[in-house]
Amino acid sequence: MMEFTIPTFVWTIINFLLLLGILSFFLFKPVNEIINKRNESITNNIKKAEEDRQVAEKLKIENEKEYKLAKQQGKNIVKEYKQKAEKVSQEIISDAHKEAELILERAKKEIEREREKAEYEMKMKTVDLAIELSKKALEESIDEAKHRELIRDFIAKVGN
Repeated sequence: MMEFTIPTFVWTIINFLLLLGILSFFLFKPVNEIINKRNESITNNIKKAEEDRQVAEKLKIENEKEYKLAKQQGKNIVKEYKQKAEKVSQEIISDAHKEAELILERAKKEIEREREKAEYEMKMKTVDLAIELSKKALEESIDEAKHRELIRDFIAKVGN
């Protein structure tokens, strides 16, 4: 068994304290410095990550604003082109109505000319028939029956 002696105990404590001092100087101090540097590095990384997160948040907000602005501008452009297209459509319709009115007006004038021409031709035929009737009437003596027959012929010819 082991014996307990005071000098051995004192030397053991001195050795322990000496070993503790040497370890503290050569081992604990460098290890604590490494741990402190690591803690500082982690703290700096956390701060940097927080700053980066805040910057990213600001960029996200700015991007959202730009997106909304671009979306609104897109809507405005579409609306503007829609209005332009509507205006062009109205102009085309208006031009078509004007052209249709011109065509109708020309057709009315043409119909009027044709009617006047037909009336003139009718008058000319009537005059010709009247002249022929007069010639016949003058060439032969006309009795009442003959006169009625000539009038019927005249009316039949004028009716065509």
